[in-house]
Amino acid sequence: MQKLFVGIDVSKDLFAAAGLDAEGIELFRISCSMDAQGFAELLQLITAQCKETKEVAVAMESTGCYHINLFSHLSAQGIDTVIVNPLVITNFAKLSLRKTKTDKKDALTIARFLLAHRDSISHLVVSQDIQDLRDIARERESLCSMITAVKVDIKRVLRSTFPELEAIADIHTQVMLHFLQELPSARLIKQADMY
Repeated sequence: MQKLFVGIDVSKDLFAAAGLDAEGIELFRISCSMDAQGFAELLQLITAQCKETKEVAVAMESTGCYHINLFSHLSAQGIDTVIVNPLVITNFAKLSLRKTKTDKKDALTIARFLLAHRDSISHLVVSQDIQDLRDIARERESLCSMITAVKVDIKRVLRSTFPELEAIADIHTQVMLHFLQELPSARLIKQADMY
């Protein structure tokens, strides 16, 4: 049974952590650097509050790649650490009357969420593997959008410089793209040696 509930708000260079006991009483708030020294400070604070790491539950929002090192460090120490979908935390925060938004208050909100949902947290958690797959899917979607935008730009430029080219050839083949690299204007095509 958990006795210490820690919420962590992660950013690129820093993280804020807040700890609650099982009754919801705030035990600590801390802000540390996202490096080994900051991780050690947090671990020291956690073990000062609760000697048994099995009695500690930690939650943090998924933040792209920024949370991975801290998540791995805490998990390696035997601390039950979960990654929670940021949308779930946002919806939970809307239920409170909190108007200000700071990293330390966000950490406290995450800790309160963890305490309130301690029995069902496994259903709300996004595993690291699933989150990694989602990140890869988003990156792929972004790259596909960029490729589509480049293709549209190529077609637009070619319609104004070589309006007949699109009708006689697929402009997105390797051969045609190489041809356009070597001969990027009508004048160069006219002057080209065809043999």
